Amino acid sequence: MQNLTKLLVPLYPMERTAVLERFDVDRVRKDFPILTRTVNGKPLVYLDNGATTQKPRQVIDAIVNYYTQLNSNVHRGVHHLSQLATDAFEVTRRKLQPFINATHEHEIILTKGTTESINLVASCYGKAFVNTGDELIISAMEHHSNIVPWQILCEERGAILHVVPVNDAGELDMETYRSLLNERTKMVAMTYVSNALGTINPVKEIVALAHAVGAPVLLDAAQAIQHIAIDVQALDVDFLAFSGHKMYGPTGVGVLYGKEKWLNAMPPYQSGGEMIKEVTFAKTTYNELPFKFEAGTPNIEAGICLTHALDYITELGLDNIASYEYDLLKYATSQLLEIPGLRLVGTAKEKSSVISFLLDGVHPYDVGVILDKLGIAVRTGHHCTQPLMDRFNIPGTVRASIAMYNTREEMDILVAAVRRAATMLL
Repeated sequence: MQNLTKLLVPLYPMERTAVLERFDVDRVRKDFPILTRTVNGKPLVYLDNGATTQKPRQVIDAIVNYYTQLNSNVHRGVHHLSQLATDAFEVTRRKLQPFINATHEHEIILTKGTTESINLVASCYGKAFVNTGDELIISAMEHHSNIVPWQILCEERGAILHVVPVNDAGELDMETYRSLLNERTKMVAMTYVSNALGTINPVKEIVALAHAVGAPVLLDAAQAIQHIAIDVQALDVDFLAFSGHKMYGPTGVGVLYGKEKWLNAMPPYQSGGEMIKEVTFAKTTYNELPFKFEAGTPNIEAGICLTHALDYITELGLDNIASYEYDLLKYATSQLLEIPGLRLVGTAKEKSSVISFLLDGVHPYDVGVILDKLGIAVRTGHHCTQPLMDRFNIPGTVRASIAMYNTREEMDILVAAVRRAATMLL
């Protein structure tokens, strides 16, 4: 699988790149019913894809089909509906394996989302391998979900948490990262793509450097999985976490990939049904992978219907999606930079589909309200990256996050709306 960074050129200067002609955005948009609605009397321009993506009809229809044709608990029943639901649920796991190129199907753990996936590793790996005086490394651009679990672990185990800073462009200080790595490093947890800045981190190098001192790596791929073809074997990453709803699937389902050796060595995260092999009042033995980490009834509907989101992405091709989205990113960025008083926050050379910006002296919330009145959905605030906003000494940003169903015409509408907001507020 080809990494997105091979498709990219530096953000500056702005250059028009050829988009693959076979990516038909008009056809794609017809699959997303919500894109035909209006907001405040204006056609919806949905640019909050970093928070959650919209769902294609194929996923929506699959949800209805599950509740009308398959609804039953999984893994436990001998009756017909239970077997059908179990088979459909396990199809998702089987399709996730090649989607990220995992070595084994049982290395795929189905969770509630990225947050639970990270908490699972922090809790289980921490119990097994982290002790007083050990060190963990994260970065200054992490989502709170990849900060707080490690803080809690360090407080519980007496470990030390190190933070890799970012430069003014929003890129990792790799020299500092190298200097922090040592034989006491027990875990490196980094985001693949910054949800607040769009920075694509050099994850292959991050992993290789960590492995050189014997430390495993967890990558938060919540903002990468829908934009970048990920090969966990090529990256040699130890853990990968992402969410279904960020990749055109339902909410309430996520994925944790873990190398077999780590998952076998870690204790269970939760206890109860499904994660057990045998229970007596004297002793309980745990189930084999992946069920060891999947206690209780899962979100069956979401787990089954994630399959249809995977199929949808696979049919279009992640490389095609990446090329199309990056063209939109460059086009919109070049147009926004022509607005007086606008500044970008996050100008890394390698970027994914996020534009964070501010109008001088204007609170991002005020800009967001005006854009909403014009039918444009963006996100404002610190984007659950408050330490990163503190690093730039700002309260937050206006974030426009792009998906494969967005268009150049929508980028023009966004730019015109921001110009109008600048006229009103500056």
